[in-house]
Amino acid sequence: MSSKRTSRRRRRRRWLGLLVVVPLVWLGLEVLLWPDVAALTTTDPETTAFIERYRRQQRRQGTDPAVVRTWLPYGSISPHLKRAVVVAEDIDFFSHDGFAPAEIKAALRDAWRERRAPRGASTITQQLAKNLWLSPSRWPTRKLREAILTWQLERYLEKRRILELYLNLVELGPGVFGVEAAARRYLGKSAAAVDAGEAAMLAASLPFPRTHPPGSSSQTYRSRVRTIERRMALAGWLWKEI
Repeated sequence: MSSKRTSRRRRRRRWLGLLVVVPLVWLGLEVLLWPDVAALTTTDPETTAFIERYRRQQRRQGTDPAVVRTWLPYGSISPHLKRAVVVAEDIDFFSHDGFAPAEIKAALRDAWRERRAPRGASTITQQLAKNLWLSPSRWPTRKLREAILTWQLERYLEKRRILELYLNLVELGPGVFGVEAAARRYLGKSAAAVDAGEAAMLAASLPFPRTHPPGSSSQTYRSRVRTIERRMALAGWLWKEI
């Protein structure tokens, strides 16, 4: 009996040891691999987690993994395009600290009423953190990383810099990343010259850029274009923010 009790105690100690060691190893790796968020104040990223994910997907399918992307400074991007993206994705972008509790509550309320999974309620800053460094996964650890990175982005970067990064890195069509590449591909002009209607067309593809790229003929996409145009007409106050 004594040897059995000793054996059980040893097994318990081993499990307790693992419960302590595994989280410490995970934490150590997180610290070691954690991105330098502050560096984005002056440095433009060469790639993102989502761009690399797209390339891997294309290689697995045996298709061209080429990505179209051209950086355009914030001051050169059409103000219509900035307004269209903000009203489409995060109307309170310039007034919140990276998180939008009211949107989260509304998403949960709608999900409960309609008996479905919650719709997206991420701010532009949260989307940027995910695009830069994370995956689309909904695992709690991924959401925790996103929250910390969002807080860091808001801490180190000005709002206009966050929006500049987002506009230059977001996917706007299969393999098309950033507003300049999208404007060239779908409108035949620079994002600097985009008017209000064209801005709404580009912004409308943001939720589903691969299935509803700019200019899509789907009713869902067309309805979203009209919604964004209405919001832009009502959001005159954004002119002073952008």
